Amino acid sequence: MRDGNSPTGDQPVQPTREVLPGEGEPGAVAVIVGADATRIVLSGEVDADLGPELQEATAEAESMGLPIEVDAHHVTFMDSSGVAFLARLSIRSQHRVRLLRVPPTVRFLLEVTRIGELLDVVEESDERAFQPVAPEPGGVA
Repeated sequence: MRDGNSPTGDQPVQPTREVLPGEGEPGAVAVIVGADATRIVLSGEVDADLGPELQEATAEAESMGLPIEVDAHHVTFMDSSGVAFLARLSIRSQHRVRLLRVPPTVRFLLEVTRIGELLDVVEESDERAFQPVAPEPGGVA
């Protein structure tokens, strides 16, 4: 008995393969300094390959001394490196870290690891306006 998804004799069998971490969208991190906060924008796969960039973002955001916001809207995958990054930020920041626009994958990790208890998870409707600070004339952008 066929289930309707099985190929018939005249249909080719399509190989299926699971997409593994590291084969999807590469991760990226950007730090944007605003007037009232520093925003770290994460996108793609936040994993061990992004480790050095996450360390650099932590140091840069910490050096500003402003409240830190992490925009996770475009994160497609996160492993323990991303969780460790969020934990490190929450411990080292002088202010409570705000996590913005959290996708379900990241929300699940926050609940399972209980890191979410160290952060303020903000729904889109609660997000305040963010104004980046323009670089000074003649300065490096």
